[in-house]
Amino acid sequence: MPVLHPRQSDIVERARQEGRVEVDALAREFDVSPQTIRKDLNDLCAKSLLQRIHGGAIYPSTVSNIAYLSRRNMASKAKQAIARKAASLIGNETSVILNIGTTTEQVAQALKRHRDLMVITNNLNVANILADASGVNLTIAGGTLRKSDGGIVGAAAMDMFRQFKVDFAIIGVSAIDEDGALLDFDHREVQVTKTILAQARTTILVADAIKFSRRAPALVATLADLDVFITDLMPAQKIIDLCRANDVELHVTGSGGPESVEGR
Repeated sequence: MPVLHPRQSDIVERARQEGRVEVDALAREFDVSPQTIRKDLNDLCAKSLLQRIHGGAIYPSTVSNIAYLSRRNMASKAKQAIARKAASLIGNETSVILNIGTTTEQVAQALKRHRDLMVITNNLNVANILADASGVNLTIAGGTLRKSDGGIVGAAAMDMFRQFKVDFAIIGVSAIDEDGALLDFDHREVQVTKTILAQARTTILVADAIKFSRRAPALVATLADLDVFITDLMPAQKIIDLCRANDVELHVTGSGGPESVEGR
């Protein structure tokens, strides 16, 4: 780790925990000028510790995904708000598939009070969350365990999901491209997620706005393929237009104003 000013170390840790940092908020917190914070961010980006975005910086991603515990802590409040909205769209006495991801784990938490709910998952963390939920009938896909995050991948998991036709599939992804492409890192996980989407009557993407600043190599699907997209901040106009043109419900849960819904 390069030698850093204590303020810069704090900025990196904040970005690691929350996923992104913003110039104005950091300037207020550290009682320095925005120009000082911009210089800090530029220095940190030059050292490859952060990645610059408009108005701030994000914790960098590479062709390898960020460690699971770091991802779990990133944008946790945003993920909780997204999860509550997703759970509100799911009625009792329905069936749901939840895939791998820290946001889908928050959805599982939000579903614990549902009644007569059937949940199928390839995420051991989701299974642990719902194991004691009295109103949930839980089925866990078999396959190869990815020890880094408790995800189950591979052909056996795909075969398991093909045995079901569910009311809802709720998925997370690692990155969203500006053209609406949904991206991930592990091609085995991608193949499982594609199978999940094919087995659902209604498909829901849950993803915080940080995903628009990240890149990943493997294509899962596009926003146009989905029925519902739930995020925390209003996306770029191009994404809004894409949702509208393809009849995709867009729900924005951020605190900057009332929830916004575009599309059908």
